Amino acid sequence: MTARPIGVAIAGLGFGEKVHLPALQANADLTPVALWHPRPARLEQACSTHGLPGHSDWGALLADPAVEAIVIATPPAPRHELARQALLAGKHLLLEKPVALQADQARDLQRLAMERQLSVAVNYEYRAVPLFMQAERLLRAGAVGTPWLVKLDWLMSSRADASRGWNWYSQASEGGGVIGALGTHAMDILAWLIGPLSGVQALNATSILERPLGDGGMAAVDSEDVSLIQARLQWQGRADSTVPAQINLASVARNGRGCWLEVYGSEGCLILGSPNQKDYVHGFALQHAAAGEALRPIEADADLAFETTWADGRIAPVARVQGWWAESIRSGRPMIPGLAEGVASRLACDQAAQTATRHA
Repeated sequence: MTARPIGVAIAGLGFGEKVHLPALQANADLTPVALWHPRPARLEQACSTHGLPGHSDWGALLADPAVEAIVIATPPAPRHELARQALLAGKHLLLEKPVALQADQARDLQRLAMERQLSVAVNYEYRAVPLFMQAERLLRAGAVGTPWLVKLDWLMSSRADASRGWNWYSQASEGGGVIGALGTHAMDILAWLIGPLSGVQALNATSILERPLGDGGMAAVDSEDVSLIQARLQWQGRADSTVPAQINLASVARNGRGCWLEVYGSEGCLILGSPNQKDYVHGFALQHAAAGEALRPIEADADLAFETTWADGRIAPVARVQGWWAESIRSGRPMIPGLAEGVASRLACDQAAQTATRHA
């Protein structure tokens, strides 16, 4: 007999409603049972649209017996405390990233999850994108030999419009800035594909120094919108094989080139990239060249293809991560990507902020 679906609540109605909810609805092992948002009017609107019950009180959500697991897709600042209370209440979690504002908070969640034997996924969805998974296979198979240089350019224009309003993204204390938005993914991608990061140093800048408020005034911006990062990677975790890496992040790059990862090694190179500014599935292409040969396109192996796709390319990889999470909950096996990966990425991001030379 098929086990009944795991009841999942969604906390946060931005990415949570647009991406996590349709992904949950497509997963036979998971079912949405409730929504949470601190503003009752916004919650009522979403509940009416989707035919789901809702809670604006976090304690009431945690006390709901139908809620076995929770997707926490709120802004970064409240995420740690919400997750901590949920773990104490015995709920499995899927966290958006960064999982917390500091590495110590991420370690706190990791300790609680281990103590209570709860599965906590972290939505590093690039690990679930077919061409990224294909790149991982090629690198493990020796397609570039030993990596000698890694370069990741992630140059986006999402914050380039100075008339875009001031919000939490403008505040470093609230987890705003390009390191939290893109860096947390970048650090995880590099750790996964190449190996652990160390020696992280950065040059950060705030290009747009103030943004408009809803009342017509202006507010200062103190979160970085450009970060140029250097790091060392341990190839496949080997301390004797260190790879230099350059990571360039921007959210104010007008006509930016998008996301491009380049790996150059002893036996060839691998290039994975997309100019698409809005969708991290549609638009990516993978190329490989052995030493002395021209680049050639590589398609993902058939077994890596998505079973279902949506017009919004974000949904399919999130649904795949949710599926891995459901398997972890049912089997009791550790979740990957989970809090171990969340802690590692948070540590690297913290180093990028703490070692930064500041330019404004």
